[in-house]
Amino acid sequence: MRTMMRRTAGLLLTFLLSLTVCSVAFADDGRAWVWLSSNDKYSKFYAPASVHVSKSVMPSGTTEALATEITAEIKTSFSYEGAEETIRNYKIGHVITNPAQLAYSVAQVRVVPQSRLLQYIGETFYDAEGRVLWSKDMGTEKEMNSQQFDEEFYAAIVDMVFRQGEMDRLRADDRWILLWSDESASGIKTRVTADTSTMRRTGDNLIFWAWTETRGADDKVLEIKFDKRAVNLPQGTERIITGRYWSPSSGWQPLDDGYEGAYRMIAQESPEERGLIRLRAFADGYRTWVSRYQLK
Repeated sequence: MRTMMRRTAGLLLTFLLSLTVCSVAFADDGRAWVWLSSNDKYSKFYAPASVHVSKSVMPSGTTEALATEITAEIKTSFSYEGAEETIRNYKIGHVITNPAQLAYSVAQVRVVPQSRLLQYIGETFYDAEGRVLWSKDMGTEKEMNSQQFDEEFYAAIVDMVFRQGEMDRLRADDRWILLWSDESASGIKTRVTADTSTMRRTGDNLIFWAWTETRGADDKVLEIKFDKRAVNLPQGTERIITGRYWSPSSGWQPLDDGYEGAYRMIAQESPEERGLIRLRAFADGYRTWVSRYQLK
């Protein structure tokens, strides 16, 4: 019996160790790539040893520097479909004519945690033998949200420095919280959710990305709004900073809320007021989270 127990324990330990090892891949130069996620098109990795605080400040009244810019290296491997999509998105079909050639890319990125920005400093595409196929220089800054390909890269890099649980919040079951839902007399249903992973409090404003979905009485989607908004919690006002709008006829378009970015009052006893109450409760209950990485 003891022998059997020892064998069982040994097999279990081997299994657990294999899970740990499988999440790390080593390059020819010995660099460790830690796996983040995979789907049928892409696998994402980052190199923890490459994470470096490139800029920091000393906020008044503190004795510890606060990182304001972080650099790191990331890696993306491609299936045939992923390579095909990447070549199309980058418009480099004249350079890489066969998607089967493209195996992976390695990029150097810059992250600004205070504003959730990620920017590619440089990126190189390789074949399976490690030969360079194409490379590009610095890209544009992108704000990270649920619709961004690089969101997991951002979370992993920031967690290496601050360890505040960015990746855990991305993957949490309650990442999206319901602000309000309503149904009209004709059966039109509207549901608004807020992405807690993007929430930041700046002064009286809680800033976050929201998803609004409207469905008809037949439950078909009529429209979707994906927007970044600022809600003044004490005053009970809100404004749309930026966003996109989708409908079956026009697809995705820039969002025009009709207020040109100005604040509007949230009406009392409206569905939106229920959302305001929910936001106030979240900001009060998770003060450390909504104020993370801030300079003041």
